[in-house]
This record gives sequence, structure tokens and C-alpha cells, in this order.
Amino acid sequence: MLKLSGVSLLAGGKPILRDVNLEVADGEIHSILGANGTGKSTLASVIMGLSGYRPSSGRIYFQGEDITDLSITERARRGITLAWQEPARFEGLTVAEYLRTAAKQAGDGWLSPRECLSKVGLVPEKYLARAVDATLSGGERRRIELASVLAMRPKLVLLDEPDSGIDALSIDCIVDVIRTIARAGGSVLLITHHEEVAAMADRASSLCGGTVLKTGDPAQIARFFRNHCQECTHVNAPLSTELSRV
Repeated sequence: MLKLSGVSLLAGGKPILRDVNLEVADGEIHSILGANGTGKSTLASVIMGLSGYRPSSGRIYFQGEDITDLSITERARRGITLAWQEPARFEGLTVAEYLRTAAKQAGDGWLSPRECLSKVGLVPEKYLARAVDATLSGGERRRIELASVLAMRPKLVLLDEPDSGIDALSIDCIVDVIRTIARAGGSVLLITHHEEVAAMADRASSLCGGTVLKTGDPAQIARFFRNHCQECTHVNAPLSTELSRV
């Protein structure tokens, strides 16, 4: 589904991503585990093609097509979506309208707006008529955006978990939505610093100092993260001798 080959990114002459090699298979849930400041959100922005995030070197492939030079709009049309660090507000647009707009690319037979809201733990009758604006709390907006991602039925979701505001109930919603997307044949790249969220993946990768250090079983990667990354400065990758002590 997704392949990054030697992707690097410079910002102001400073390396933010360094020779990132990563593959996500069809229908796979793949977690990226790393502490704050390691380049996780930057990686998501590069894959999505946000302005100012074109790779300095390397290529990005989606379903075998080189998308490195495609715009964010062209990537979205191909079925890639990015969610969550800071959910959007849409003044004057109701939750029902927002979800119906998102569902246009899903086709018939997929989940209704009501079903999508229920999946993220929101009572449809209380939210369908509400506006997607500042009257919603941050947690409510995150859940509604997650519902919109589900409504889209994307081929690839880049789920960039926020640095704060995740409680046990939210984690349950994330897990349910991600598994629903995967069962429908979509792939999920789950970017997180929570081991309990990363553990639900089929495979996981550890990101530190802007590069992928290890890829493998989620439990193995979580153990590596716990033993090395939480106390690392995240500027330089661990020594090669550390990589073997998992």
C-alpha cells in the first residue's frame, strides 16, 4: 500500500527526517512509536504532501505509484487521509453535513453518519444537528473527526495521535475505528507515543532522531522504546550495540 524509500527532509538546513525506509501492506495496521520531537508528525506531513514538507531526497510510493511530486489534493483523491493532531472547525456546518460530505467517496453500503458517531462513542441524536465549531470540546472534535475518517472509508489513514487528551475511552474508540477500517481493506499508519495504542498494530516501527531504527512485532518495539527511547535525547539514534539489546 505505502512505501517510503530513503526519505529525508531538511528544514532550515537542519535534518528532520533521515533516510526513512518504511513499508505498510494492504490492510495492515502499522504503528510508529516514538517520543515527542522525534519526527513523527513530520513523517505524517511528508506522506500526506502538506505544504513545506516535500522530501529533500527519497521517494514515496502509494499502491505502486510514485506520489512524491503529487499535491495533497491528488493524494486525497487516491484515498489517503491525515487526521488528528489538531482537528478542524467548520463554522456553519453541522456534524451531519460534515459526515455526509466525508462519506461521498465511500460509496453505497458503507456506514451511515449515525453508525460512525456510535463507533466513536457519541450519541447521534445529541450531535448530528450540532455545528462543528468552538462549542465542541477538543475531545468531541477529535471524536467527530475520527468519525469522518471512518465515513470516508479511506485506503490509507495517517492517524497522528495528539500529544495529550487521550483517555482510556478514547483509546477504545481509536482501536474500534482502526480495526473497522482494516477489516474493510484499508491500511492504517498509527503515529503515537502510547505503548497501549501501538500494541494493537500488526507491525510497529521505532522512530528516533528522524529515522526508523527498528521494525517488527509491536511488543518487541514497545520494549525497545521503553528501554531506550524514553530516556534518550532523541537527537541521535542509539548506538548499534543498543539496537541488539531488545
